[in-house]
Amino acid sequence: MNIAIISLGCPKNQVDADVFCHALLKEGHQTVADLSEADVVIVNTCGFIESAKSEAIENILMACEYKQQNPDLKVIVTGCLAERYKQQIISEMPEVDAVVGIGSNAVLPAIVARLCAAGAGQLESYGPKRDMPLGGARVISTPRHYAYLKIAEGCNNRCHYCAIPLIRGPLRSRPLADCVAEARWLAGEGVKELILVAQDPTAYGEDWGQPGAVCDLLDELNKINGLHWIRVLYAYPERISDAFIAAMVRNDKVVPYLDLPIQHCDDTVLKNMNRRGGRADIEDAIARLRAAIPDITLRTTLIAGFPGETEEQYAELCDFVKNVRFDRLGCFAYSAEENTVAAAMDGQLDEETKQRRADHIMEIQADISAARQSAKVGKTLECVCDGVDEETGMYLLRSAGDCPEIDGNVLTPADTPLETGEFYRVTITDSDTYDLYGYAEEGYDESAQ
Repeated sequence: MNIAIISLGCPKNQVDADVFCHALLKEGHQTVADLSEADVVIVNTCGFIESAKSEAIENILMACEYKQQNPDLKVIVTGCLAERYKQQIISEMPEVDAVVGIGSNAVLPAIVARLCAAGAGQLESYGPKRDMPLGGARVISTPRHYAYLKIAEGCNNRCHYCAIPLIRGPLRSRPLADCVAEARWLAGEGVKELILVAQDPTAYGEDWGQPGAVCDLLDELNKINGLHWIRVLYAYPERISDAFIAAMVRNDKVVPYLDLPIQHCDDTVLKNMNRRGGRADIEDAIARLRAAIPDITLRTTLIAGFPGETEEQYAELCDFVKNVRFDRLGCFAYSAEENTVAAAMDGQLDEETKQRRADHIMEIQADISAARQSAKVGKTLECVCDGVDEETGMYLLRSAGDCPEIDGNVLTPADTPLETGEFYRVTITDSDTYDLYGYAEEGYDESAQ
């Protein structure tokens, strides 16, 4: 069968798609990019917040529209939305041929076979969440020079606003040897930048009774030939121990970059969110990171308009953003998710207030980001080439402080030929709020080869 896969949401979801895509190819199917050429469309959904759910529904409906020109087309919905809203999808979207929970991802080839048999009817398959594969053979859907390595599934943090434990279940850390083996395979396939993802990578190993096991993992990954950059995408402040910082420092392939999803700074709001630690813990973690790794790039995410957030608490958050001066920051209006503790809390704010607060924080951060970027003008940075910008014809590169698909780019003119996936030294000549501009030195960065 010709199978089109639409994968939405986070890199963790993309890795899941890479695994079941490999399983389908192994069964003799082939993938196509054009939905009009597909016999089967699999929509791997996100269901984290309202905007993600809306995007998932739009893509499901779009896929179903192709049945008008191909009545035999089969549409399968899997991923977080399917796990969370099985009955709604089945009852409200009769055009969908199969709804598959995350615990049944491993049997997708069998589901495809059943659907394509005559008179199969609408199918549903829901295995236990613990049956969700933590790893396995996969394709690499990212550009060949970087890839995501999922080191854990689920979460034990139980933040009151978050539906992830409801969808994905409790923390399950992947065996260290399994992670290292996949990383070696990725390096052998030409991957030079390895990005570690999980809901909370700093919790890796806690379910084995080995908190801090991520340090051992970094030590092992750093030994792999071919890898040049190792990036830890998320790190929760309360788990940023001195040992974790030391592991970042001693392993030269680990880039000086962390995303700290702190969500707020006010102690009362953090307590209501069921976050571990308070403002003092956040500030302490940031201070220790900046002291030990002076060139570190720190990114964070915030929630504005959490139930009960007062104007004073919001003002405190604004001042915190101004004082800490994160390199990167995303602020989201609070989204009340069904069956979470926060959704039932008193003090729910109206949508206009929540969005106004989030937008204002992003305006504050825009000035900070612009200043942070401007400070890099005149410096020479090691950058990897991701390809060419089709609109401008300029090369798109990234520094160690830029995570792919999340942060900005380093743009250089096309007068010096660059190779995608290779590293170069780029002298920065200009900047704007999120991007840098400069000139690459001729020849590869030999230290990266």
